[in-house]
Amino acid sequence: MLFKRFFTRIIALSLFTAISLGTFASEGSEHKEAESKSFNAGEFIFGHINNSYGWHIMTIGHKHISCPLPIIVLSSTGWHVFMSSAFHHSEGAPVEGLLLPEEGPHKGHIVEIINGQEVSPKLDISITKNVAALMVSAILLLFIFLSIANRYKKHTLEAPKGMQSLLEPLILFVRDDIARPCIGEKRYAKFMPYLLTVFFFIFINNLMGLVPFLPGGANVTGNISVALTLAVFTFIIITFSTNLGYWGHIVNAPGVPWWLKIPIPLMPIVEIIGVITKPVVLMIRLSANITAGHIIALGFVSLIFIFGKMLPAAGYGASALSVTFMIFMSLLELLVAFIQAYVFTMLSALYFGMAKVEHHHEHAEHAVEHAH
Repeated sequence: MLFKRFFTRIIALSLFTAISLGTFASEGSEHKEAESKSFNAGEFIFGHINNSYGWHIMTIGHKHISCPLPIIVLSSTGWHVFMSSAFHHSEGAPVEGLLLPEEGPHKGHIVEIINGQEVSPKLDISITKNVAALMVSAILLLFIFLSIANRYKKHTLEAPKGMQSLLEPLILFVRDDIARPCIGEKRYAKFMPYLLTVFFFIFINNLMGLVPFLPGGANVTGNISVALTLAVFTFIIITFSTNLGYWGHIVNAPGVPWWLKIPIPLMPIVEIIGVITKPVVLMIRLSANITAGHIIALGFVSLIFIFGKMLPAAGYGASALSVTFMIFMSLLELLVAFIQAYVFTMLSALYFGMAKVEHHHEHAEHAVEHAH
């Protein structure tokens, strides 16, 4: 009965959205002449997943409703601080010598106008959509986990309640199913703060990226810079938590024939490349998987307008199918949000465990402990 009600509501929502989007698509097809250019699926999709200087909320007709964000730029004439809405009100004219081009090589990036030429400013520390989303998620994470920590301190012997009971299974999952098996019983504890931070940071931002209204909808974890920063943190921890045995195995791998080391150090080169590619794999895996999910969902929306441009009836027909698949993709992305947080955390823990080569007597002690 519960599944039947859920399924009925999904179908009703799909039909309602299909009719709404189909009507919007047909209206767009009837006013082709009023539009400066036809619908571009690529611009529509990447306009939503790329970073921007404002937080787009909705578009009604030709009017864009968005939340402006602070512009903080150091140019050749000094510091400039104003809201991003000033660019829209200027109707294409420079604001304090700065311009936000809508096309060309500097599209979407603030430039300084010097002698009629577009030049990148000295420093741009503006609050973009992704930066604002990062601030929101940081505040949310601090609030959640400071509350949980205080609960643990004050009620140590009591059963978990509220937010504590909701997140404690995930905390134990990271500890018992990721950190301990991958790093080892003796060393896992010192890596737990980082692993928990990475897991919940990625998980919370993935979920916020699925929320279609403010303060959600930002493609934070799909941004290559954010993924690179997380991967670099993992690489730094790997590098500074190793021992001489680890580097010895890289330079002179045991069990490898000498002719793969001398005169050409083939295996050491391969091992060093492997050290470098570990953070690259983490970065690409996280960024590509999250971005791909958004692209597919927006691609289904684009089909409505593409078919609506050709024929209004086709727009209505495509709406029902597109919205159904979009809802399915959204539900699938809920699973992907958890999987990507798990994969990044698990690979980081695995690399931490591989970063220290234990001596033979340590392996023997570890085997004896397991035997007991």
